[in-house]
Amino acid sequence: MALDGKSVLVLTTNYGTEQDELTKPVAALRDAGARVVVAAQKPEAIATLVSDKDPGEKVDPDTTLSEATSDGYDAVIIPGGTLNADQLRVDEDAQRLVTAFAREGKPVAAICHGPWLLVNSELTDDRDMTSYPSLLDDLVNAGANWTDQEVVVDTAGGHPLITSRNPGDLDAFSSAIIRSLEG
Repeated sequence: MALDGKSVLVLTTNYGTEQDELTKPVAALRDAGARVVVAAQKPEAIATLVSDKDPGEKVDPDTTLSEATSDGYDAVIIPGGTLNADQLRVDEDAQRLVTAFAREGKPVAAICHGPWLLVNSELTDDRDMTSYPSLLDDLVNAGANWTDQEVVVDTAGGHPLITSRNPGDLDAFSSAIIRSLEG
């Protein structure tokens, strides 16, 4: 398998994560051979949503944000969902984790509203990015170079940064993460 020996950490809250933005990249990475660990705020089921309003699948986390570290992982993923991203952006453990991955030069991937965590973690300055369109002003005000593309891969800022706009971009988003991990 292409990603045998690779490990990926996914950061999420326990409510409001966009279902497909959590489950589809996890499935794609596992299908490619990666070990994927989901870290949530609490050690209880994650209640996902579909389109920010309809109940989605329940997903059991593997660990918590407070217990997780960047050690032993090759990349980090931040799924969207407006409620998830709004809570995650101010979570000190999520900020600690994403900053550690960036500092260590490891890929950081965020989709939809997920880049809000990157804004609050000061990881957007002079980075080429995309997101859900409503984040455009937030990202530009935080120094990002925003563009409307299904996936943007920026390798110029010390660590690979992979961003996508919405669930319709999940195939391109997952593929870009896999390519980044293949090296």
